[in-house]
Amino acid sequence: MTDAGRPEVTAYVGLGANLGDAAHALRSALHALDHTTGVRLCKASSLYRTAPLDASGPNYLNAVAEVATTLTAPALLSVLQSLENEAGRERPYRNAPRTLDLDLLLYGSARIDSARLIVPHPRMNERAFVLVPLSEIAPGQVQCDMLTRVQTQVIERLDTT
Repeated sequence: MTDAGRPEVTAYVGLGANLGDAAHALRSALHALDHTTGVRLCKASSLYRTAPLDASGPNYLNAVAEVATTLTAPALLSVLQSLENEAGRERPYRNAPRTLDLDLLLYGSARIDSARLIVPHPRMNERAFVLVPLSEIAPGQVQCDMLTRVQTQVIERLDTT
């Protein structure tokens, strides 16, 4: 138990950016997460370059982070959205290029299906840019057949975060 009285939950956050200094945006988001009350950064994957999926614009940089949190899933989502807004995230249309995109992928073993939040993330199993970095830091979360289904999506490991 933590001082707040809530047990820590392991959550996984997908990070992406394809506008501006994407590497800096992802590293800054990781730093900000680790300095958020109720959130502790445990692991971060390498950075990966990927082409936009179901979108246009420049290539993305992506990563996945494992955090331990005492926040509820909706409260963690609010933190993620605040960090996106601070990074200048705009949403002019679906899948628009972005300065920062933070997705709550998994929240412990929770299954959440609300108007505001769906966990596990509904499209994570269709995206190499989620599954490959997730398998790097949490191989038990990704089965081989999941990686096989996305093997035609081009993804390039760049470096560690």
